[in-house]
Amino acid sequence: MSSNAKTAAQVRKISSAVQSLEALDAAITHCTACTRLTKWCTQVAVEKKRAYADEEYWGRPVPGFGATDPRVILLGLAPGAHGANRTGRVFTGDRSGDFLFASLHRVGLANQSTSDRLGDGLELVETRIFTAVRCAPPGNKPTPQEQRNCEPWAARELALVADTARVYVAFGSFAWSALWSILSEPWGLGRRVPFTHGARFDHPQGTLLASYHPSQQNTFTGTLTEGMLDEVLGLASTLAKSEKGPSSR
Repeated sequence: MSSNAKTAAQVRKISSAVQSLEALDAAITHCTACTRLTKWCTQVAVEKKRAYADEEYWGRPVPGFGATDPRVILLGLAPGAHGANRTGRVFTGDRSGDFLFASLHRVGLANQSTSDRLGDGLELVETRIFTAVRCAPPGNKPTPQEQRNCEPWAARELALVADTARVYVAFGSFAWSALWSILSEPWGLGRRVPFTHGARFDHPQGTLLASYHPSQQNTFTGTLTEGMLDEVLGLASTLAKSEKGPSSR
């Protein structure tokens, strides 16, 4: 079976068949199911930003990054046009990533505070990070259909790490909604808890936490401060070390 998903139906079929994170990552990077997003990623990679004119852009869907047996899952919205779409690693090479990984380092979930490029030595500690939509969308706004097309990738990634994952952190209301949608059936969830920064939902399978997205808009305006993000990620780290949870039952 070809690993190149060209339609939403093929995304569902291919994602459900992969048996490892490595195979999933490879399948994600070859996905072209959303024509608008595929064209946009390619266009950005050709036109580039002046500051990165001499760099070769990734220009395609961005896979997850981090531990293969994580206790903490971090879910964002989508790759940045000149961040992950350029570097090929989620939350890498832009201001959002600078803010996020500095916090992850402070709370002990990353070995360094910077995330500049592939091969920069960054390692996550019992943590894996990926996005609800794997291609950079124009204006950072994927359509509802694009979200639905892409959801099986995240659903399969969550399924592949379900045995060890203990804490799930969603950055922003979009990721919170996506996370709830994906876990609704396997966890038997009821009505979604409204998104607010610091929202928490405890379940026998794990804990869901919500944070404002570390976007420039949120961090520059003080909507999300270092202390606010450290508090959520610090709690995630603490909960992940708890003896209770799926991986220790």
